[in-house]
Amino acid sequence: IAAVLRQYWGFDAFRPGQREVVEAILEGRHVLGVMPTGAGKSLCYQLPALMLPGVALVVSPLIALMKDQVDQLRSRGVAAAFLNSTQPFDEQQRVLEDARTGHLKLLYVAPERFRYEGALARLKRLPISLFAVDEAHCISHWGHDFRPDYQALGGAFAQLAPPRLGAFTATATSQVRSDIVDSLGMRDPMVTVAGFARDNLPPVE
Repeated sequence: IAAVLRQYWGFDAFRPGQREVVEAILEGRHVLGVMPTGAGKSLCYQLPALMLPGVALVVSPLIALMKDQVDQLRSRGVAAAFLNSTQPFDEQQRVLEDARTGHLKLLYVAPERFRYEGALARLKRLPISLFAVDEAHCISHWGHDFRPDYQALGGAFAQLAPPRLGAFTATATSQVRSDIVDSLGMRDPMVTVAGFARDNLPPVE
């Protein structure tokens, strides 16, 4: 783990809470990470993606956010891409084929993609290593950025049935954390709050 951190990010040590999350994901545990902006929550799913066979599917709510993360990953030498409605169909097909054949480690998608059976069927063909939900507070009516399409992600996860599930947000009250766990169908998740890992913390305090 330390070697990958150094190779792609240039860091010699993890920030508080990161290693525990990375290790839990690699072990196949469901993880809910609540870390402040700037605390490195994206690394918590990006690093495991590099260590696992297949491609990590990352749900992200904004095209600009997806593009920014993909650009950053590519600048570090990581094979990453995104799918969104602004791309021509043939480009989307090319990205999916790259993911299917092992040429991508991370694939970012918008939550709206899971509305469509055809899109879900194409994602089912991918060797998904990890289903990661970024900005996971969008799942909850109690969250400040509620997005109805996020509520379909639990069903999408169940249909895709990847071996790992992680949800990440910079802000989540106990009610929002509970909604995230319930909506995604997380099993005995490790919950990390504000950079401090608290194993088996109940989502509602």
